[in-house]
Amino acid sequence: MAKKQNDEKQPIIIIKKVKKISGGHHGGAWKVAYADFVTAMMAFFLLLWLLNVTTDEQKAMISAYFAPADPRIATSTSGAGGVMGGTTMSPDGAMTSDRTPISQQRDPSEGVGREDGEDGINKMTAEEEKEIEAMDKADDKAFDNAAEQLKKAIEDQPELKDLAQNLLIDMTPEGLRIQIVDQEGKPMFESGSAKPLPAAQKLFNLVNTVIKPLPNKISLRGHTDSVPYGKDAAYTNWELSSDRANASRRVLLADGLAIDRIENVQGKADREALVPNDPKNARNRRISVILMKQSITNGPKKPDVKKPTVKKPTKPGVKQADPGVIQFP
Repeated sequence: MAKKQNDEKQPIIIIKKVKKISGGHHGGAWKVAYADFVTAMMAFFLLLWLLNVTTDEQKAMISAYFAPADPRIATSTSGAGGVMGGTTMSPDGAMTSDRTPISQQRDPSEGVGREDGEDGINKMTAEEEKEIEAMDKADDKAFDNAAEQLKKAIEDQPELKDLAQNLLIDMTPEGLRIQIVDQEGKPMFESGSAKPLPAAQKLFNLVNTVIKPLPNKISLRGHTDSVPYGKDAAYTNWELSSDRANASRRVLLADGLAIDRIENVQGKADREALVPNDPKNARNRRISVILMKQSITNGPKKPDVKKPTVKKPTKPGVKQADPGVIQFP
């Protein structure tokens, strides 16, 4: 009986075994999905950034690069045809490009530039290329001599030494540029006027003695600073720059320059500042005399080719009009 009482007092021990499952019911798959999402978003924002910073020409080049080699594959649109359907926002789609690449590798013997080819692009013959190259070489030599003459003339003439800082000479893609520039305290024109001062007259005469013997056409361009006229003024820096360029033309013509040498006269106002960081700087007020390359103004000589005259067909019973005769119905 005593043994039975001891058994009833002993505690009942229950052992529960819990199986631990790592990550619960979904495991670590969410990390992979999140990483893919972040990567896709990064690629998307990089694409937006590239679209913002690239120019239209660069976009056309990229589009042409990814275009298929077989022209039959490229159609006017691309993609599967859904919303946007994989196409670009431009009407011609991503697989085509209506722009000519900026640079094309071409056989030198083919030439580029004058005669119309099958692709509609003007092609230049090898003879024309050689002619243009010879023109540019002759111009470069003449321009170097002209620049040396101007520098030597200023050094040799004591009355012009003080004006050396008012004369700038450099080469541009158009040709030799000679600039008559204002200096602080040494203006070339009266303030707000197109009347050249005696110092400007001397510099124009000096420039004219050098450029008169050359065959090149001349472009005259007037420039001003950014100091404006009054708020409601009818006369602005545009008129002033144009008037000063025309006044310079008159000075050169009066000094013996042939009138047919003038290619154009332009007023630039303050749009092409010589000192961009200081728009009101006196050096921005200037006259540019540009001796233009002959390859730009003349180009290669082309043989005269007479085009055949094609007579327009007339309706039966209608008499064809004689040349120079106007017929009324």
